[in-house]
Amino acid sequence: MNRGLIEKALREVWLTTLVFGAGLAGFEILLTLILPDLFSQSASMLQLKIVKTFLRALMGTQIGDMLGPEMVLSLAWVHPVVLALVWGHAITLGSRLPAGEIESGTIDVLLSWPLSRPRIYLAHALVGLAAGTVVLLMALTASLSAGRFVEPAFRTAPDMLGRIFVNLWCLYAAVGGVTSWIAAMSSHRSRAVGVAFGLLLASFLLNFLVQFWPPAEKIAFLSILTYYRPLQILQAGAWPLGDLLVLLGLAVIGSLAGALVFARRSICTT
Repeated sequence: MNRGLIEKALREVWLTTLVFGAGLAGFEILLTLILPDLFSQSASMLQLKIVKTFLRALMGTQIGDMLGPEMVLSLAWVHPVVLALVWGHAITLGSRLPAGEIESGTIDVLLSWPLSRPRIYLAHALVGLAAGTVVLLMALTASLSAGRFVEPAFRTAPDMLGRIFVNLWCLYAAVGGVTSWIAAMSSHRSRAVGVAFGLLLASFLLNFLVQFWPPAEKIAFLSILTYYRPLQILQAGAWPLGDLLVLLGLAVIGSLAGALVFARRSICTT
């Protein structure tokens, strides 16, 4: 691996990573501190059928007859703002090569390096995964730190939080892999970002629709959120191995497809 290329990529993404990481960490602190109070003050209202239906749609899974601390703890990791920040960072970094380089007019400089296209692609992919790990670790650290100031019942056990973290990391990798595939086929970063966000929005809406329209359950497997359900992790207390394998498989397929397209496509900047 070329050290200079890695350093170049790190210089280009460190600020974006810091901003997304700080935003995600701050929001996790906010949710960790306020959700227990909201649950305590609105316990009776949360038992209403319409409220439970909305929460079930938000979490994409059954929540049982009585809402307990597990629901509150999982909500901090499935909130739309949390997902938007995680997906936003994955798409931002995943769309850099080659669409971002072509759009900014720097692809010629990048390809002038004495390195093969697969090695250039691999360097950017590794930096993207490393940056994503930093963002998620900032959120994890923030959640653990804020958890010290709430009642023990609303603290996520470190081992459970670790499983949620791994599941979220796999989700990040899957989104980044698919985005890199889209970016490899595009010469406009804005278009690649739009397509990636469109797919994720459709996935989110499908996950929401399944909870209200039973026929949609037949295609629920198409939603990426089907494989990310922190509430089930907290309730079952086990590793979601099947979900992790699906997300990792999607990440690998997307990354390999993107690498193949980037290695073979003709790039003309004139």
